[in-house]
Amino acid sequence: MVVHNSKDRYRNFNVAIYCTVYDVQKMADLAWLEQRFDVISRHLKVNKVYLETHRDAIIAPEATITQAKQFFAARGVQTSGGITYTVNERNRFQTYCYSNPEHRQKVKEIAEYTASLFDAFILDDFFFTNCKCPLCVAAKGDRSWTAFRLAQMTEAAQNLVIGPAKAVNPNVKVTIKYPNWYEHFQGLGFNLETEPPLFDGIYTGTETRDPVFGNQHLQAYHGYSIVRYFENIKPGGNQGGWVDPFASFFLDRYAEQLWLTLFAKAPEITLFHFGQFEPRPLDPRQRAPWQGSGSSFDFDAMLAPWRQPDGSWPAEVSLALAAGYALEQVDPVIGELGNPVGVPSYKPFHSTGEDFLHSYLGMLGIPIDLRPEFPADESLILLTESAKFDPDIVVKIERQLMDGKTVVVTSGLFKALQERGIRDIVELTVTDRKASVQDYLTGRFRMIHAEEAVLLPHIDYLTNDSWEEISGKSRTTGHPLLHYAAYGNSVLYVLTIPDNFDDLYKLPVEVLARIRELLLRDLYVRVDGPAQVMLFLYDNGTFIVHSILPEAAEVRIVTDTAVTAIRDVLTGETLTAADPILDWRGQSTGKHSFAATLKPRSYRVFRLGN
Repeated sequence: MVVHNSKDRYRNFNVAIYCTVYDVQKMADLAWLEQRFDVISRHLKVNKVYLETHRDAIIAPEATITQAKQFFAARGVQTSGGITYTVNERNRFQTYCYSNPEHRQKVKEIAEYTASLFDAFILDDFFFTNCKCPLCVAAKGDRSWTAFRLAQMTEAAQNLVIGPAKAVNPNVKVTIKYPNWYEHFQGLGFNLETEPPLFDGIYTGTETRDPVFGNQHLQAYHGYSIVRYFENIKPGGNQGGWVDPFASFFLDRYAEQLWLTLFAKAPEITLFHFGQFEPRPLDPRQRAPWQGSGSSFDFDAMLAPWRQPDGSWPAEVSLALAAGYALEQVDPVIGELGNPVGVPSYKPFHSTGEDFLHSYLGMLGIPIDLRPEFPADESLILLTESAKFDPDIVVKIERQLMDGKTVVVTSGLFKALQERGIRDIVELTVTDRKASVQDYLTGRFRMIHAEEAVLLPHIDYLTNDSWEEISGKSRTTGHPLLHYAAYGNSVLYVLTIPDNFDDLYKLPVEVLARIRELLLRDLYVRVDGPAQVMLFLYDNGTFIVHSILPEAAEVRIVTDTAVTAIRDVLTGETLTAADPILDWRGQSTGKHSFAATLKPRSYRVFRLGN
């Protein structure tokens, strides 16, 4: 039996494993539980397990739960409860109907039952409703589905889950885990405005999986930015990030989910789920992508301690082995980091528009600090189309500019506000015309050619009332990509966004550098290089550069000239600065750069100074 003590913990975060009701049912067999957990414990330092009491209308028996709690307690592992409010997850995620009196009673009884067994429990990310039965249609009335469901699920949280649970166990702490699709929460009743104050804690679904083959196509940066967004929604109450291995076809991608969650300073990471850690035969067809990548996730090194005496591969590999290796590698990194910082951006509650664009911008090396409240105190802010949901957004933009603060808006937001007064700031029109652009003018007579064309919406403007900072060219015609408009005591910039967001990755390095120069001007460092190289900044002068490119990436780290050296925290290597960066007139910009190389799908950790 493996008994954990303080030495068996990661230094900078906790690890939990979620056990579904199907896992819990198997725990009636103590021999099965001991064998399975011993495999997990050889590779992972587990602080806690969540024991699920309900999923798919199945209730875990109290005797089995009690036995499992005793088993884990004897091994120094905490236990909390878990609930998934699904009737049949396999039937298009069928949830309970919160208009149905029988279903409502069942939801209440499940909460009471769980609170009688645990002093803390978490709701897995199905506490929403997609029901449109006759009862719901009648209850909805003239409201939109969004308005109806937001109100309905807030009421259900209060009266069917939290209230009944605390009536049974006044000490119980109830946490709600939100999934990764936050742009669309309101349509299914997840209420980020009313629910976080009601629950004792919230939890973050950071599953990003494979962006190509996964159904959601979420960008890797999303696994970081969503943690920071939820932290801004409930400061100090975001308890951790939640990762699963589904649709992650390579171990690099699974490991990146773990790393990015922790780069966001999540205090705990939950691995879903217990049944996924069963040892499986190694698939020889998948070895090549894991071995030859040269990434921070070194498959050979991971397996080295478990190789056979003759040097051959082990017969079986557990996902726990991969997770354990990734977490061991990142643990010392997390201890070096301060508090995350980034470009302030505003997403009002229940808003949509240019959905998940912030994650695409993060993939351009632009660290994003996404907030649910307007960041009026910041000297530069970024606003995407979702900001249109604030009825006073134009007034707020104008106030920022009059106060001498810079506002960068996307073309999507400007177009949405064209008939709401923003043209009083600049008489500019985002048209419905499109242009295929492959050349860019970024400075005085400097033309940059891209490898691929990008389809941009065309912007009309009045010459000399405003002006192009970056111009996309199609033969002899120009199309603003970054536009400058003076107003009051400052400047409004308009950043043109392609209809296909990942066309941003086709922009040349020189174009991306100019965009980063603007957006990161108040931050102490930027990284110029290709797209899909991410930058994570912290308030102690430490930063992470993370590439998900399949080939090595050459980048330059740009700082003020007062910074004379940068140290690689993990290797101890010291980078020295190149000559100062000059502008088009040959004069110093006050910046210089440090050259660095990143291996494929890898990260490096740097700190300013020796």
